[in-house]
Amino acid sequence: MSDATHFDTAAEDRIPFAKKLIYGLGAFVNNILAAAIGGMIIVLNLGLGMNPALVGLLGALPRLTDAITDPLMGYISDNTRSRWGRRRPYMFVGALAVGVIFALLWQLPADKSEAFYFWYFLSGSLIFYLAYTVFATPWVALGYELTPDYHERTRLMGVQNFIGNIAYMISPYFLAIMYSKRLFVDVVEGAANLAIMIGMVVAALGILPAIFLRERFKEVAAAEVDQHKQETGGSGSAILNSIRDFLRGFALTLKFKPFLKLCAATFLVFNGFILIASFQSYVIIYYVFAGDAAVGADFVGHSGLLQALTALAVIALITWMATKIGKRRAFYVSTGISMIGYALKWFCYTPDNPWLILIPAPLMAFGLAGLFTLMPSMICDVVDADELNTHERREGMYGSIFWWVVKLGQAVAIAGGGLLLNSTGFNVDLGGDQSPQTITYMRLFDAIVPCVASGIAIWAISTYSITEEKAHEVRQQLEARRGT
Repeated sequence: MSDATHFDTAAEDRIPFAKKLIYGLGAFVNNILAAAIGGMIIVLNLGLGMNPALVGLLGALPRLTDAITDPLMGYISDNTRSRWGRRRPYMFVGALAVGVIFALLWQLPADKSEAFYFWYFLSGSLIFYLAYTVFATPWVALGYELTPDYHERTRLMGVQNFIGNIAYMISPYFLAIMYSKRLFVDVVEGAANLAIMIGMVVAALGILPAIFLRERFKEVAAAEVDQHKQETGGSGSAILNSIRDFLRGFALTLKFKPFLKLCAATFLVFNGFILIASFQSYVIIYYVFAGDAAVGADFVGHSGLLQALTALAVIALITWMATKIGKRRAFYVSTGISMIGYALKWFCYTPDNPWLILIPAPLMAFGLAGLFTLMPSMICDVVDADELNTHERREGMYGSIFWWVVKLGQAVAIAGGGLLLNSTGFNVDLGGDQSPQTITYMRLFDAIVPCVASGIAIWAISTYSITEEKAHEVRQQLEARRGT
């Protein structure tokens, strides 16, 4: 089937722009929490003197629970029956809870032992991530059902990705705020007060999607749940039936090939970038500026800011492009342009003209900006195709597994990046006197690893079968079966 097949969006399938913005506020909440917990945890080392290894454990251990809580919350959300819908009650309660818990997490008492701070923060983080999941998983799933239209889904995800990226333009200033001598006595007090401000923003904005958005397939999903119970007979205890149903749904989700291809492509593009994220800084500092960390850090910041600003424009461009040439082809374009940007690092990261560092940045922005605009939109189509096959809607299950794969891959990539850096022979004690072989390996990994990973991702998506024409056929069959 051709990606060129095009169907216009019906008026009743369009989401008012105000509601797209409201859904996008959920992305802002989601990203500001992720950026804050990752960026502020350094206070445990810098402000309280905790061993960096323990700080690393505190960042990693709570995320292991996501392997259980994310799919479980997806299943609960998919199968909830209430007058307010399947998603909205959890989003409302979750937003309030995660805002309050985040604020409390950073109210660290003074003059306690390292062991106390470790266990206090670990137990608090486990509760925080549970509340985070209660909000985020239903929010993701809600986006998959706000419209049945192939193109409107992309427009929705473009808006939410745009607003979500604003969080990453704000979060780099959190450390400066915490260290402000004009505002706070020390960085620990700064973290405590910043957390209260973030918690209030999260709670206030996070409840808005729950209040103002409506679930399109609430009744459809309820009817399908009832039908499934009738077919299975409902024998045995309710708990055992739920466990069996959860495991069956989990297995069916993981077996669906179009979904697996999206997960594989996302894993490759995102984690190909994360794996060498630190390499860019090392190459700039130790190759371009011969070990001058102060000047090199400035150029790292310039490149990062330019990339972040470009990403906002890229999101709009890729959203428009996907409605014209299809999501699969738009993915080829965005990922292909980012590969050019990564490859240009080999030529533009040079001590002869440091300002050439800025040339690859706008091109690299196409990778992640396009990825997180297109993949959520494509998962919407996957959910429809799965419903046609199984007679069940599992937005929550699909969203939770997809994002768990992203988070798991990120943790693996961060760890792998350190091992990869060690393999180059890098020695921080040598400063700007790294061996030529080390510099060459660092430059090669920095340019080649994301290029290769992105190329494999394009190959994986080349056999992705849900084109616009196929998605249109699936929708027609579903609506005929539902009688709508």
